[in-house]
Amino acid sequence: MSCLYSAEQREALRITKEIDKRLKRSKTELHREIKLLLLGTGESGKSTFVKQMRIIHGQGYTQKDRSDFCQYIYQNIFSSMQVMLESMPKLGIALDDEDNAPAASAIAAVSADLVTDFLPEHADMLEQLWADKGIQACYSRRREYQLSTSTDFYYKSLRRIADPNFIPTEQDVLRVRIPTTGLNEYPFDFSARRVRFRVIDVGGQRSERRKWIHCFENVLSVIFLAAMSEYDEVLVEDATQNRLEESLALFENILTAKWFMRSSFILFLNKKDLLEDKLRNSDLKTY
Repeated sequence: MSCLYSAEQREALRITKEIDKRLKRSKTELHREIKLLLLGTGESGKSTFVKQMRIIHGQGYTQKDRSDFCQYIYQNIFSSMQVMLESMPKLGIALDDEDNAPAASAIAAVSADLVTDFLPEHADMLEQLWADKGIQACYSRRREYQLSTSTDFYYKSLRRIADPNFIPTEQDVLRVRIPTTGLNEYPFDFSARRVRFRVIDVGGQRSERRKWIHCFENVLSVIFLAAMSEYDEVLVEDATQNRLEESLALFENILTAKWFMRSSFILFLNKKDLLEDKLRNSDLKTY
């Protein structure tokens, strides 16, 4: 039959077959990609969940990848101390040792979000302040204000982090707080089953939720994260709103949203370790 076609027609036929072949392959690949939407309120642990997925099911973090988190760890350490120093007057707490006042003033004057290194003198001052009984009293009342849950972990590792050759561990990477803004997509390939999971992580703060609308199409499942330890905490955006109640209200709204009528739901109750620790000092019955 091919001899009945001109060279131009045979080339056109070849291109048509190649296009059909590619379309068929693309369609097959599309069916093998599973789109997952990761939702939850701010501080629920969505980004940490993605990091754990990357470590367990992805390529993990190379030494270079982990090194890139250094400045964010430093920033977390400075901002945590600044938050405590700012909260102390509101809670009626003063530094136990007045000799720590110069260190407090020096740390308060640092622009935490611009910190890129961790000098020995900074480590000395922060270690000195962390040991102050007034700071510890403020830390014990952290549910009354907004403080990173990684504060204790990093401050117990100050000397290790202050080492000039410091390379963050996987735990350091998991615990660092970098607020999620906008949309972030993370592909995870499971070669054994020839399936790709595309996890979409979005900002959980109220100001970020309006951006979720762009993620709703063709979502197979919604993974909703709720932090169990937040039963006695309030929102950063609204000090009158309990965090866990906000999470419950958001989950209910998502369950009834028309965009998810055909999507399955996975409820991930997060931060169990923090809940167990908190229950020792904060009575659940009160809330």
